[in-house]
Amino acid sequence: MKRYLPRGLFGRALLILLVPVILVQAVGAAAIVQRYYDGVTRQLATAVAADINYVVARVERAEGEAAAAEAAEEAAEALGLSITLDPGEIVAVDALRQFYDVTGGVLEEALKAGVRRPITVDLLSLDKHAIVAAQTDKGVIRAEIDRGRLNPSNPHQIFVWMAASSVVLVTVAALFLRNQVRPIKALAAAAEAFGKGRAAAFHPAGAEEVRRAGAAFLDMRGRIERQIESRTLMLSGVSHDLRTPLTRMKLALELMDDESERADLAQDVAQMERMIDAFLDFVRGEAGEATVRTDPVALAEEVAAAARRGGGEVALRAEIDTPERTTAELRPETLRRALANLVQNAVDYGGRAEITVRMTRRWLDIDVEDAGPGIPAAQRELAMRPFTRLDAARNQNVCAAAGGAGGGVGLGLSIASEAARSHGGGLILDVSPRLGGLRARLRLPR
Repeated sequence: MKRYLPRGLFGRALLILLVPVILVQAVGAAAIVQRYYDGVTRQLATAVAADINYVVARVERAEGEAAAAEAAEEAAEALGLSITLDPGEIVAVDALRQFYDVTGGVLEEALKAGVRRPITVDLLSLDKHAIVAAQTDKGVIRAEIDRGRLNPSNPHQIFVWMAASSVVLVTVAALFLRNQVRPIKALAAAAEAFGKGRAAAFHPAGAEEVRRAGAAFLDMRGRIERQIESRTLMLSGVSHDLRTPLTRMKLALELMDDESERADLAQDVAQMERMIDAFLDFVRGEAGEATVRTDPVALAEEVAAAARRGGGEVALRAEIDTPERTTAELRPETLRRALANLVQNAVDYGGRAEITVRMTRRWLDIDVEDAGPGIPAAQRELAMRPFTRLDAARNQNVCAAAGGAGGGVGLGLSIASEAARSHGGGLILDVSPRLGGLRARLRLPR
């Protein structure tokens, strides 16, 4: 049942309005047909039945067929009816009307009850007239009666007025509803844009409750932006300040005479520098970046080329379903850092990386696959949390051997996940169907 309901607030509100209107109109129409049209039709049919009874009585009192025909003609003239006498015939009692002729059924029932003879009511042969045939001892009299004498005139007009008034009511209500829903849609669009890292212009409007919700959203957005800005400045300052003692340590290492001890300390310093780089990448991902029209294939090629220069084996292929549109609104630096982390992880753990850029009308998918051990399904969600290392010893060893910014710190997948969220998408971890290792997919809406 839910699948047939409108998904939007405007459609559901309009449905809430339409259903009672339709029910009220249906009940009202049924009441009018039953109480008014049925009653009026019975009264008119009773009057016509009395006229037919009068004609039948005149015909049966006459002596001979000629006198009976003359009596029928005189009665018809007096009553304003068109009546003929068919001597010697027997009336048929079949009902002749359309199945949907509701008032016709009431008319037939009332005439049969009012005329004290076998009769047939024919509502099909003539367009605007009914033929009532009644049995007499001289034969069958047939009366052509205008339907206006048997039914209320223009019975459809009241239903037309009911339908027209309902249309006007629903139209006016729909216009008011649209105006009331517009501020809610604007609030939803602003919240969605903020979730994607874009600051859309929004001004509270509409009903008091909607304005209060809009004002609360603006306050919340301001607090979150200030909090992110403060944390970004703090982490950037801390990371920057840490480079000063590291620089002094590197200078001191150059002056050491013991080569073995100097190599160990140099490795520790290099690891600390990579950790600081990872912190900075993570902070930059939260700081926000303006979107620009970017070619994702060219960006992926730049990342792959940089990884190859570092000694990694990286392949790239593209699948474009929209050749007329090969670019997308992206944050290039944010996406470059995310893709570089995924590629470095693939090279570190799988020996090589394969990048696939797939573009459809709705989505931009960037897959990074490797032939490594992968990540168990139960731990994939945990792996994308900041500062989470599934295998601390392995990460430290990998970090020591390679230059991954997030490797060994637990930020590589977090940086990629935050980058995907800032584009309104997400990071999906799965098993690579081709290489058997991990497939990290950046799915971004176009």
